[in-house]
Amino acid sequence: MPEKGVILQFPNSWTLRSSPFLQWRLPILTAFVLVAMVVVWSIDGCTIKSFIETRRFKQDYVPVRSNTPTKNLTETAENSTPSATNIQVNLARKPSNVTNETQFIDYRPISVQNSSGFEDFEVSTNVTKFSDFNPVSVQNSTGFSQSPLVSTNVTEVKDYRPVSAQNSSVFSRNPQVLWLSDELEPNLTANLLSRWLAPGGEPCRDSRTVQISVPGLDGGDLVKLSAGDSHEFVFQALDESGNARCLGGDYFETDLSGEAWKSRPVVKDFGNGSYSISLQVHQDFAGDYNVTIILLFRHFEGLKFSPGRFAFDKELRRIPIRFIRSETLLPELQICQKSDFNKDVWVGRWTRHGKNDDCQISNDGRYRCLAPDFPCQSPWCNGSLGLLESNGWVYSTHCSFRLFSSESAWNCLRNRWIFFWGDSNHVDTIRNMLNFVLDLPDIHSVPRRFDMNFSNPRDPSQTVRITSIFNGHWNETGNYQGLNSLQDEGFRNLLWKYFSEATVPDTVIMNSGLHDGVFWHNIRGFSHGAEYAVSFWKEVMDSVRQRGLVVPQIFYRTTVATGGYARTLAFNPNKMEAFNRVVLDKLKQAGLVSGTIDDFDMTFPWHFDNRCNDGVHYGRAPLKMKWRDGEIGHQYFVDLMLAHVLLNTLCTR
Repeated sequence: MPEKGVILQFPNSWTLRSSPFLQWRLPILTAFVLVAMVVVWSIDGCTIKSFIETRRFKQDYVPVRSNTPTKNLTETAENSTPSATNIQVNLARKPSNVTNETQFIDYRPISVQNSSGFEDFEVSTNVTKFSDFNPVSVQNSTGFSQSPLVSTNVTEVKDYRPVSAQNSSVFSRNPQVLWLSDELEPNLTANLLSRWLAPGGEPCRDSRTVQISVPGLDGGDLVKLSAGDSHEFVFQALDESGNARCLGGDYFETDLSGEAWKSRPVVKDFGNGSYSISLQVHQDFAGDYNVTIILLFRHFEGLKFSPGRFAFDKELRRIPIRFIRSETLLPELQICQKSDFNKDVWVGRWTRHGKNDDCQISNDGRYRCLAPDFPCQSPWCNGSLGLLESNGWVYSTHCSFRLFSSESAWNCLRNRWIFFWGDSNHVDTIRNMLNFVLDLPDIHSVPRRFDMNFSNPRDPSQTVRITSIFNGHWNETGNYQGLNSLQDEGFRNLLWKYFSEATVPDTVIMNSGLHDGVFWHNIRGFSHGAEYAVSFWKEVMDSVRQRGLVVPQIFYRTTVATGGYARTLAFNPNKMEAFNRVVLDKLKQAGLVSGTIDDFDMTFPWHFDNRCNDGVHYGRAPLKMKWRDGEIGHQYFVDLMLAHVLLNTLCTR
């Protein structure tokens, strides 16, 4: 055996000579292999699963024939499977530091209470507040700050229950209160980035939320509140040791559901580990409810590029609450006017005004549960509720909506040009508007990209031009580019073309879309993409103005709350809500937006399962076939309601 360092001689007399390259080749290759292993290990299974799931949402139906009638959609939450009217999730254990003692409600003025700690905040007259915590600033569940409110005008109200059912609970009475509301935070994008990048360094900031404590609601007994009043409960995020966290950014999904009411309670983030949830039910809907609180993501983790591996998705509370009639008078809702769409963030609710327990799906996949002329109940809507095919459900917010007949819709849209720019949910809504409202049932589908004139089948002189340009990709067959599609010159030129004609659209309805959730790696990157998109559209509108034409009105339709399995994917509700508000913030700064259509708020109460959506679409065409959740057929009324809301936007003065 040759000794180390001896030069080997080969039969052909070739000699391997030492060189710097040969001496360093092995270490270089070793380092390269180690780096490659680290990269491979960083791509875990959950990331791959999330990537694959985003490409599976086009599989909408599995062909199955069945004559089995569907379940009654009005079953109570205690004994039914997930459906359009209830959400079933396993009850979570209470935190270890929550006792079983009855929690009595303190309605005394703040000056009398000792534990609230809110003396320094802005004062209101219609909020019941419960807290053992001392918040510093207020944000909602996506991290957007709000002004905290405190009640100082609280008095006793009559208990309308039978004497045998009455106990020592005391209810506030406010002769006139306001509906709950929310608003877009000034300088939202900058503040969101600041909170997202907030440093740790302390155990209470570096720990992760696993439970909550809700002093005003915990205790196990039925909670009784006055209907009409706004009730705000402060709760604290706890880590696995039961210690309070001192950093915000957690994303809580909330639901308030009764037999004839579904809404998303407003959640505020105080930025220091404490949050609040606000509850309000109109006195006409007094009764028994469930309040559900789900922790979906911790500390902005839903905004990450591959959020699936970070999802917590655990129900922390399901609390029974009885709202009792009181003397509180909420302002009566009015039919929406043009100015009502200036409100950036909606806080609405779905209410039910009719029900057919024997309603079954028809062979064409539709639910004609109520007669087409079944009337709306004032003030919750105006028109024929039966046209919505919702078995009595209708959406309202700070105003209520008109439900259009074919005749009234055509009278509004004649000689109009409506331009849509957004994701494929636009495609579904346009088709549903044509089929259900404009009496054009033979149009079974519309492409992602089209420019067409449609005529009233009863009066061909009435026409409307609808243009729809898909913005998920610059190639109409592609996906997952979102606002980045504007980086393609050909795509920009295509859009310019429609605004360079002798006439231009009178209304533009746009949204950023679900595809942005897949493309952008973080909130900072999306912010830059939104800035570029807004600058592009500002240049387009400025050119229209310079030519002496009427500049189109621009309405931003917020992206839907993705449902069921999609709640933890790249386009999850946490990310979509943040992206919606970033785009709105940029549009407002540029002075472009004429109004908002908050489809996120409309879809949120129905997003916990897939009864009303396939995960990413709420408007898939009716079909009597097996749906994603295993049931035959699906509910489509949520998107049909959106079609009527769009008509309210276009037709109100």
